Amino acid sequence: MARARETILILDFGSQYIQLIARRIREQSVFSEVVGWDIKPAEILARRPKGLVLSGGPRSAFEHDAPLPREGLFDLGIPVLGVCYGMQAMSRVLGGRVSPGAQGEYGRTSFRRVAGPGGRDPLLRGTPSRFNTWMSHRDVVAQLPPGFVLSGATAGSPNAAGFDAGRRLHMLQFHPEVIHSDFGDRVFRNFVRDVCGCRGTWSLEEFVRESTRQIRRRIGDGRAIAALSGGVDSSVTCVLAHRAIGRRLTCIFVDHGLGRLDEAEAATRTLEREFGLRVERVDAAKRFLKKLAGVRDPERKRKIIGEEFIRVFEEAALRHSDARFLVQGTLYPDVIESVSRRGPSSSIKTHHNVGGLPDSMNLKLVEPMRDLFKDEVRRVGKLLGVPRSILTRHPFPGPGLAVRIVGSVTQPRLERLRLADRIFIDELRSAGLYDEIWQAFAVLLPLRSVGVMGDERTYQNIVSLRAVVSRDGMTADWAKIPPAVLARVSGRIVNEVKGINRVVYDVSSKPPATIEWE
Repeated sequence: MARARETILILDFGSQYIQLIARRIREQSVFSEVVGWDIKPAEILARRPKGLVLSGGPRSAFEHDAPLPREGLFDLGIPVLGVCYGMQAMSRVLGGRVSPGAQGEYGRTSFRRVAGPGGRDPLLRGTPSRFNTWMSHRDVVAQLPPGFVLSGATAGSPNAAGFDAGRRLHMLQFHPEVIHSDFGDRVFRNFVRDVCGCRGTWSLEEFVRESTRQIRRRIGDGRAIAALSGGVDSSVTCVLAHRAIGRRLTCIFVDHGLGRLDEAEAATRTLEREFGLRVERVDAAKRFLKKLAGVRDPERKRKIIGEEFIRVFEEAALRHSDARFLVQGTLYPDVIESVSRRGPSSSIKTHHNVGGLPDSMNLKLVEPMRDLFKDEVRRVGKLLGVPRSILTRHPFPGPGLAVRIVGSVTQPRLERLRLADRIFIDELRSAGLYDEIWQAFAVLLPLRSVGVMGDERTYQNIVSLRAVVSRDGMTADWAKIPPAVLARVSGRIVNEVKGINRVVYDVSSKPPATIEWE
């Protein structure tokens, strides 16, 4: 990390949306880094941050073993913002009182500014007297710590915001990082620019430069292989790594037989042609299908595919005897949904390239995009000159169609799903909707239904169509595709894909659902 870089450290108390905080700070052109909640004050000082943010989390701050900031953190003279659980943890450490609320506050909540005797809260400068916020808590701060001034309240939280101007300490019970909170960007701008005094000099251009240097330092004079799937994440990662070490990088494209129809192969050919990437292809379709035979549980599928991926790469590395590193396009949503990153968060599902990795590996991982969101990676790719045809591709899971086939994976079911999926995507492109949608795909269900074709009774498979709109993949809503388009998709699938006689459309949001079915 460059010494002159302005940095805000985010202490992770386990919030599933902690990286949204990092994102909002980066949008203010200030670098942000997530660290453990129990980081020592001396280490904080060594990093020379301009400010600290304490994240939300799933625990109760009044529990005897609740994770709390280390002693002395609030005496460093560094501005601090506590969000949700972070506010409650601050209150407990600084002498306030936290107690169970009469009832929880979840979802959209009206927030009212309060002008206390200490004047207006600089964190809320530029916001109206009332605005909507997003709450997700049961405990409340019953009494603010000594020296704090009340600056906001809700119906369920009489102390929903407070500050100590002299020590530059701020608290918010609501989540300004989520898009459901009005003026969240304004709150972070006030904190980063006004409270912390940041000038805003960080950019993704700097990220590219620094990541290139880091990859060179990590790999040194050695060689590396990279996991190339042809999707946005792996493509941008491989181009960045190639920029760093050139021909000492060999990209391994594993045809696991679980991909979309011809899409990945076309993308990898483009990268070879336009960037000079060295690409080695491995036909492992039969190998993966054999490993997945009879497996119905989605977590087992992901674990099997993750381990088999690594074994294939290790075998490839033997053909490149001096390769000691594996470059992957892991993104932050992959990490936070798979494992507790640094704080006590809950696991949602295993991603094949994160939680699916085997315990024993012969390759050292290099994951330069690990702290970025999909749209940030797309912007990095644009800076690197990656073609738009690759950058605008919808996200595609590493385990591929294996997690879009609910139940066991077989070759006939794969072929059926590939054709249905291709029809859906083609019709979205024809209707001019593809770029408006974050992710769209078909899911083959382990169900059959009665139908009539040519005056004959059928008993065939069901396909569910899934399309969502999102900003970063952490939350999503179902896409309102015009009925006429859905009708064309349904008609084509039933008529052109043998073995399918019914098409349904998924209208679930995330949360409570996830984007993928498995």
